[in-house]
Amino acid sequence: MSNADGKGLTYAQAGVDIDAGNALVERIKPAAAATARPGVMSGLGGFGALFDPRAAGYGDPVLVAATDGVGTKLRVAIETGELDGVGIDLVAMCVNDLVCQGAEPLFFLDYFATGKLQVDEAARVIAGIAEGCRNSGCALIGGETAEMPGMYHGGDFDLAGFAVGAMERGTHLPRDVAEGDLLLGLGSDGIHSNGFSLVRKVVEQSGLGWTDPAPFAKGPLGRELLTPTRLYVRPVLEAIRAGGVHAAAHITGGGITENLPRVLPKGMGVEVNLDSWQPPAVFQWLAEAAGISEREMLKTFNCGIGMILVVAPDRAPALTSLLRQAGERVVTLGEVGGGHGVGYTGTLW
Repeated sequence: MSNADGKGLTYAQAGVDIDAGNALVERIKPAAAATARPGVMSGLGGFGALFDPRAAGYGDPVLVAATDGVGTKLRVAIETGELDGVGIDLVAMCVNDLVCQGAEPLFFLDYFATGKLQVDEAARVIAGIAEGCRNSGCALIGGETAEMPGMYHGGDFDLAGFAVGAMERGTHLPRDVAEGDLLLGLGSDGIHSNGFSLVRKVVEQSGLGWTDPAPFAKGPLGRELLTPTRLYVRPVLEAIRAGGVHAAAHITGGGITENLPRVLPKGMGVEVNLDSWQPPAVFQWLAEAAGISEREMLKTFNCGIGMILVVAPDRAPALTSLLRQAGERVVTLGEVGGGHGVGYTGTLW
């Protein structure tokens, strides 16, 4: 069919609005530009983005990459219209992983996919991504917005994030973990971005709606559950550079039970004292509302500890002080010993 008479089918009629995509790029350019840092050579608009690790201060850099999403926390954000924090979640899930390798996040790219692009809503999400990048010192240098009618319906969309960081060769974590090393737990800002399929099931069984008052906080339930994932990048990098950090574990899906062993050498285990911190009230509400066992909670959620550092015992006091001065809530959870996996003493509540 010829388009010469102007009556042929167009891409817009097929459901893809190129003009809306262009409008979104223009809208987000200032937010992306605000994340610029040394090393950025080109930003949005090209077929690829360039970054020079040497210009970022690295002499012999090893690159580290991470990718992640936000999971079904997006479902809550879409249903409530509370979209401003999920971009921060997306960045945090990637860059918090990078620092566990000892790497400084350098740049970030995002993937936003939807059935029908709503420029205002997408801009709110990407503004959150830019905020997360600024707060973790990495540049938002590119991404992809995909409008795919027939793949996503209504106001649904999906997010993925990709972060690249660097460290000097030979400085990777974990290293030198030894029996007697102490575990420093850094407090979470609630649920973060894991376990939301179970969270949504608990809310459904409770009979509550997203706009109802949260049983565990002052605001609406949906808004309280959407509290963004905490960004640990700057304080943890500062602690690593101060010396004495042997390993770091980002407590995401699988909780403390599954994530902490990932940074321990074979033949070593840990004993975690559950009495050493007070979990945010949301976790007790989830457990009691659905009869979730303590064991299941610890294997599903962060339960109030979003990052764990394994540190040399003689450095623990100084590192605790440094982290607290940086705004972190720090508790000593236990220590590394022989054995395998994670053992627990005490109770969560």
